[in-house]
Amino acid sequence: MSHHIEDLIRHWAAKPEDEWVLAVITHVEGSSYRKSGAMMLFHPLGHSVGLISGGCLEADLGRKAQQAMQSQQIVRCQYDASDESDASYQLGCGGIVDLMLVPLTHANQAANLSSLQKLLATEAQGFYLLPLLEHGAPAADFQARVFNHVAAEQVFSVTDFNRAGELILPEPQQLHLTASQSYLVTPVARRKRIAVFGGGIDAQPLVSMALQLGWQVDVVDPRTSYARAHDFAGANLFKCPIDDLPARFCDQLDAVVVMSHNLDLDAQALRLVCHSEIRYLALLGPAHRRERVLNKAELAYEDIDCFFSAPAGLALGGELPSSIALSILSQCHGVLHDAQLVALDRVMK
Repeated sequence: MSHHIEDLIRHWAAKPEDEWVLAVITHVEGSSYRKSGAMMLFHPLGHSVGLISGGCLEADLGRKAQQAMQSQQIVRCQYDASDESDASYQLGCGGIVDLMLVPLTHANQAANLSSLQKLLATEAQGFYLLPLLEHGAPAADFQARVFNHVAAEQVFSVTDFNRAGELILPEPQQLHLTASQSYLVTPVARRKRIAVFGGGIDAQPLVSMALQLGWQVDVVDPRTSYARAHDFAGANLFKCPIDDLPARFCDQLDAVVVMSHNLDLDAQALRLVCHSEIRYLALLGPAHRRERVLNKAELAYEDIDCFFSAPAGLALGGELPSSIALSILSQCHGVLHDAQLVALDRVMK
């Protein structure tokens, strides 16, 4: 199950009149499973959407969400795992996590989730501004705001908020917000979108893993016996020649994997995407095959503007389709998130 913000909003939008509660991590000290800005939703019937820990806190938060629903007030809470002798929640991460639970009501416009949904449908990224209210404050005072990148620049320096963080506004009335001067600025972005050219058996685990990551996946293959719907449930299938794809197919496309095992189809795919704004391009097959595909596409290696992985993926070992899919998506994920291939003990404190 994906825990992307778009999935949370989709569940809320299916029953917007219900008494949902939004839980958000407002501050983290030390190590924790999720960081500031992580969100989940609780439904009055008991089920939840999203994740704010590795499963340690969700049950207790569900009880606190019921309290917030009944009182129609903000609930603030803290979970402290820094005391190793306290096994209350068995967090295991050793950090301190502060959370805020907010009943979603007509008075607070359901934390402006509808505006956030519209933003993500039209913009690649934006910012979600959440007032940090005290425990027991009326839910009606919770007036969240949504900004696209351009509008956010008029309020704060967006480069200061590559990650969620606290913002203190000296004059919040300029935003028509008077309930708080302290806000949690959470950067939000639409889900990643990857196109897979080739709908063979070896594409199935790659597509499945990408969907599990919460990405939007397009599978392109004009061949009759490939890219069958029951093999790629959840993906968008394009059973047409590459030249007949929609005119704006490459718009908002983040990554492409070319794996049709057909020189002509692979070459057509490279020609289509080589000058788009994708960040990652992978071509399956050894180096000598890469040269043949480039020649057919009438392209040089230097013509590819993005990160070009050919042969595709990282050298993780393994030769079965699942192993190949893992190596490609691991590399793709790292590129899309500006990561370096280093051990976690070198970057986590």
